[in-house]
Amino acid sequence: MVRSLQILTILIAFSNSVYGQQTFTLSSNTLGGEATINEEFNGFGCTGENLSPQLSWKNAPEGTKSFAITMYDPDAPTGSGWWHWVVFDIPLSVNELVSGAGDTTKKLTPEGVIQGITDYGATGYGGPCPPEGHGLHQYIITVYALKTEQLGLDQNTNPAVVGYYLWNNTLAKASIVTYYQRIRE
Repeated sequence: MVRSLQILTILIAFSNSVYGQQTFTLSSNTLGGEATINEEFNGFGCTGENLSPQLSWKNAPEGTKSFAITMYDPDAPTGSGWWHWVVFDIPLSVNELVSGAGDTTKKLTPEGVIQGITDYGATGYGGPCPPEGHGLHQYIITVYALKTEQLGLDQNTNPAVVGYYLWNNTLAKASIVTYYQRIRE
């Protein structure tokens, strides 16, 4: 009986350590499974509010020194997708970007955070704006836990180059996928 209790105790401890682990997680209080006119870009034929979503993350892995966030549309008819938001050099002490932080004129990100150029040709957040009648596009918002405090890049660095530096410095990443489409009127 004592041996059975010892084995049971070991199994419970093992299952708690394996299955009870906290994973790196990204969430949003303002964004659901489908983007809305709130997030939609204002330009390129779109008339949305271009409001970046609130994002928060938790359980970064040991060794994390900073964070980065990207928003990417792999369904854009460009042959290489479309970068909607590139944010990096987010300090380790930060675990949230408030709604609207993608508007660089509002200065809602901590000092030193860089919002890079998007495929719209501007810095900051550029919301969904798929071609009319092109169907649902997926928008992948990813937070990266990085092993460096800074990437050593500036706001004019091409998103693909930023992606290269992210790939080389990522310890973990977590994503939210949302969808959006424009219907022909």
